[in-house]
Amino acid sequence: MAVTTARFSPESQTYTPSQSNLWLKNRRWDLTYIVLSVLVVPLPYIFYLLGIQAGVNEDVARNVINGFVAIAVGGPHMMSTFLRTGLDKDFKKRYPMLIRSSIIIPIIVVSLAFLNLDLLLTIFFFWAMLHVLHQVMYVTELYTHKERKVRSISRVTLVSRGIDYALILTCLFPMAAYKISQGSFAIGTNDLTKVIPGAFQQTWFFVAATSVFVVALIAYIIKTAGELRDGTINWPKTIFISLSVIVFFPLAAFSNLDTAFQGANTWHSFQYLPITFYIIQMRQKAGKLNETAPLVNRFSKTDSYKGLYLLSALMLGGSISVFVIVYALAGAIIPNIDANRHFDIAYYTAILSFLWIHYYHDHFLFTNFEALDEEAYAKS
Repeated sequence: MAVTTARFSPESQTYTPSQSNLWLKNRRWDLTYIVLSVLVVPLPYIFYLLGIQAGVNEDVARNVINGFVAIAVGGPHMMSTFLRTGLDKDFKKRYPMLIRSSIIIPIIVVSLAFLNLDLLLTIFFFWAMLHVLHQVMYVTELYTHKERKVRSISRVTLVSRGIDYALILTCLFPMAAYKISQGSFAIGTNDLTKVIPGAFQQTWFFVAATSVFVVALIAYIIKTAGELRDGTINWPKTIFISLSVIVFFPLAAFSNLDTAFQGANTWHSFQYLPITFYIIQMRQKAGKLNETAPLVNRFSKTDSYKGLYLLSALMLGGSISVFVIVYALAGAIIPNIDANRHFDIAYYTAILSFLWIHYYHDHFLFTNFEALDEEAYAKS
């Protein structure tokens, strides 16, 4: 058992253990998968620019980056959700309506892909931003939960949590609001301002979004300074939140929004995969997988994530099949279809049908803040 060092401050009345106890798993794991994986954020855009410099067509370079990220990390992260939901008999038994209602999502995606692709992408972009930010909030809450476990008295309050959440939820929107107010908000070749109400394409929208963010940022700085002064700061959580805000704030300012957001998606996926695999391995260690999720159990090894990653990647076969089918149908349904639209209909149908179910399930999974508590699996 690790030895902790403690300091009791009469002023704050807070038991402050070694910061090493505040990591979700341990310092090396958190830094590798949760924090320092932030270094992958600029890579998609850098490779996109290198492709342009090498003479590759912009749309080709953009779609190649999209495809690579989807296959390498985005797709496996999307499919790994189903290792905990759709492929787990116990989960399906406990939450049958969540599983059954998921079928509505592909119907909506396919319909919008053919009828109004701009509307589909507008919903996708804003839901994707909320999902990414929801994961940041979830990881933040996991750090808060860990802090409450290891500190006999915690200064985490409803107000302090509200400040953290306010900053996280507003950091992406000032730059997005600015572009929308200027009438220039596009994903790839699709102009989303066509379906965004004109009332939002005004300066007031940018001013309002920025003002809320600035207020949240000032409150966060004051809160953090107070925690630092009192010796109650949770460094792992503070570093994670601060890095997330620094990374997400400028994303919407880039000219190629599609590829810029792939950087955030890559970091998001790098966080999501190990957290999901760690939870699965804890369930396996507690003997919960053999009966409820035998396929997942077969691919899971407690000393490696390779098997679970392989299973998640193999499940992308379903998405690839949907792409091929829809690509063939789109050409038949819409004669002389534009090449970009042809690809986008098939690509976004194949991806979003599964991705939106992943979002839907995660909004539920992200309410389980005890997911990384090993003792919870031993008792269940």
